[in-house]
Amino acid sequence: MDDEKKIPFTGHLEELRRRLIVCFSAVGIGFVLSYGFKEKLFQILTRPLISVMKTGDKLIFTGLPEAFFTYLKVAFLSGIILATPIIFYEFWMFVAPGLYNKEKRLMFPIVFLSTLFFVGGSFFGYFIVFPYGFKFFLGFASETIQPLPSMREYLSFASKLLLAFGVVFELPLIITFLAKLGMVSVSFLKKNRKYALLLFFVGAAILTPPDVVTQVMMALPLMVLYEISIVGAKIFGKKTSENDDNI
Repeated sequence: MDDEKKIPFTGHLEELRRRLIVCFSAVGIGFVLSYGFKEKLFQILTRPLISVMKTGDKLIFTGLPEAFFTYLKVAFLSGIILATPIIFYEFWMFVAPGLYNKEKRLMFPIVFLSTLFFVGGSFFGYFIVFPYGFKFFLGFASETIQPLPSMREYLSFASKLLLAFGVVFELPLIITFLAKLGMVSVSFLKKNRKYALLLFFVGAAILTPPDVVTQVMMALPLMVLYEISIVGAKIFGKKTSENDDNI
């Protein structure tokens, strides 16, 4: 690490407060920009569900203020997504003081890749998981049972999945970064594959609805991302032994 004067604990707290203020401000600006397009954004968000619903079926709202607050939450969700580059920048810059100068130079590529992986994960959830998941849920309809999804329930369901997929797709970057710091090694990652697999399915069960289809569709990409993490750790991580060369 750099031979800089150590910052006291209160200094770290002050820096954390400042960076959180920047993140919240970025989300607020994104919210304001998104609110003007709230109806269009909600229409885009509901497209995967509408595409598998029967002709003429619509979303409903059961409370008078439900539509208004749903649109507010849609704008807030959009604000978070728009602010992700700044959020990731502030996060990595908060970590940066503990790194060497040569490692600090990697911050901007890491911020770019963090945003790319987050958006890629959200897109995976939107374009791949949503259509199959919604089709599965609507398959329980019958002549006597009619699905009537509400705006509030759909937004809560969809936003959780979008953010969850965005976060879990950060796995390769986080593991590669830990390997770069020497906190994990290729041999450690390979040796603990089976435990990672178990954790993936447990995490998918927590983050997704209680159905096997959605859980598997989150766990399988995590398995692939874990293998990508091993490759990243092999390329960028600290070399500990020659036994790590074989994956």
